[in-house]
This record gives sequence, structure tokens and C-alpha cells, in this order.
Amino acid sequence: MSIKVAINGFGTIGKRVADAVDAQDDMEIVGVTKTGPSFGCDLAVKKGFPLYCTFDDADRIARFSEQGYDCQGGLSDLLAISDVVVDCSPGKLGAENLAKYQKAGVKYMFQGGEKHTLTGLSYTSSANHTENLNAQGTRVVSCNTTGLSRTLVPLYEHCGSLKVECTMIRRAADPGDSSKGPINAIKPVLKVPSHHGPDVMTVKPEIEINSLAVAVPTTIMHMHSIIADLPDGHGLTTESILEMWKNTPRVIIMHGEHNRITTTAEVMEMARDIGRKWGDLHEIFVWEDGAKLVGNRLYYFQAIHQESDVIPENVDCIRALMGTEENWRTSVAKTDAAISAYYNC
Repeated sequence: MSIKVAINGFGTIGKRVADAVDAQDDMEIVGVTKTGPSFGCDLAVKKGFPLYCTFDDADRIARFSEQGYDCQGGLSDLLAISDVVVDCSPGKLGAENLAKYQKAGVKYMFQGGEKHTLTGLSYTSSANHTENLNAQGTRVVSCNTTGLSRTLVPLYEHCGSLKVECTMIRRAADPGDSSKGPINAIKPVLKVPSHHGPDVMTVKPEIEINSLAVAVPTTIMHMHSIIADLPDGHGLTTESILEMWKNTPRVIIMHGEHNRITTTAEVMEMARDIGRKWGDLHEIFVWEDGAKLVGNRLYYFQAIHQESDVIPENVDCIRALMGTEENWRTSVAKTDAAISAYYNC
């Protein structure tokens, strides 16, 4: 029997999660929410996803029909027919929405815009799938924390300990967001350390990590500059670490100079060639020629497509909460194969 999934917030992340869920054979979209009629509703209609209002207010629900959309009801109506809700609403609405989910008795997943303290549990596929099995609710960590986990967790599992200092070079805004900046500045995050590194410890507390962050005038990707200190006797080389990552799900290793992919612009052009909708790149991109192990210290760069690297993690997280797949690698393989077939790529 398919897992019945609700998407609360059919925006940048929500529409992508909806597609990824729709691709799977063990779950189905029973509805998506919008705050009001807008161009985003057209995509839901085109996909055949039942449309609901984010609110239960009758007047707000009526606005959809006034604009020609068939709205099935409010959020409470959607929760009543769902097994799990994926909360993709704007950050800082978590506490309000959590109360609604708990009242409805539905399992729930928040995104990384909310804090770990909201749920007391966070998720990435490779780090702590088992700890999330059959939980009532959790939080899929942010795009940056997901990216850090993808490359740091296999290193930690090999070495048994890891100390990390990293700098997040963050895009200023998503491509469709006209309200943020900077436009002509580099903006440091003046809270030190930034939340990104320590957030890794919500899914893998054994990794000792701190981070700094700056926002730069670009919209397409984040960049990480990472220094990881490995313990004595780690037995690794630059080549063996790259090979480890090549065998890690959702990580791409490419030689920047040889492949003429030396900036995030070329990375995203390559992503468009893959053929996923919206030109998404679910994988973390690591430059082979930008990685070097010197003694016990590893240096490397990686790029993160902030709109999409968390998308497949949401699918795996649904299986964890519902207890339908205990092995994270099995879930990852199933998720990724289904998405590839869905987009024929």
C-alpha cells in the first residue's frame, strides 16, 4: 500500500519533493498546498496533484475557485487523508505548523530552515537513517549541511574521528527570488561559528566541526572550502579519498581542468545536460584537482545546488519515518533509480 504524502508549501523545495515522491512506486502525492492562487498552482494542476489551501479559512479557500482553480479544502482536510506531511513552507513557521500536525496525528518532516530544537531529531540519508526509523517527526537538514554530510560522513566512518574547519561561500538568493541580496557586496555571517558546520553534529555528533559563512552575488550554487584533520594512522591518500567519494551515493567527482568545469557556472551547465527538470543537481560536486591530502590534513572544494541536493533525502526520510526501509543504501538506490526513470535521464 502506497504511503500517502502531503506537501505543505508547493514552492522551490515543495514542487521538487512532489516530483520525487511522484516518481516512487511505494508512495503517492495526496495533495499540495498554496497560500493562494498563483502561477505555481498551474504546475500542480498540470501534474494532477490535488490542490489545497495552506489555511483553513473559508474565504481564502474560496479565492482559488474565483481564479479558476479547483481547491479541495484547507490544510486540515489534507492532513486528514495523509500518512506523512513534508513541510516545505517558509522558515520560522515551524512551531505553528508542528501544532497542526500533532493535532492531526500525522507524521511530519521539516526542512533545514527550521532549527533542530523544533523536532529534537534531524536527518540525512547517510548519517542517521536508522535513528529516524519509525519516528513521529524529524527535520531534513539544510542544503549546506546535507552537502557537508555527504563527503564528511564516509571520511569519519573510515577514520573513526574527524576535525573540520570549513567556509560556506553561499549564493545570495535563489534564481527566482528578487527580494534578497547582496548585489554588489560580499556579506559575512557575523555569528561565529555559522550554523552550517555545527548542524552536521545534529546528524553525526562525533564529527567535530566549525564553519564560517559569507554570501556572494550569485544565485546558482553554494561553494564549500573545507579543511579536515584526519587522525594519525588513517592510511588514506588523496587518490583513495577520491575513490571513496566516487563510491559514495550522490557525490560527483570530476577533474575541473580536464573537463573544463572550473566554476559553478560550468557545473550547472553540466547539470542541465543531465536532463533533470529545472536543471537540478542532486549530487554534491567535488573537484578532483581541488582536493589534496597533506599528511593528516585534507583540503578540498565542493559545490552544492541549493535548490535540489536535499530532494532525494526527503524521499529517503519518508521511508525512515514510515519504517518501510531500514537500509539507507537500499532506499537511496531505489529513490535515485526512480527519479532517473521519471525524468528519463
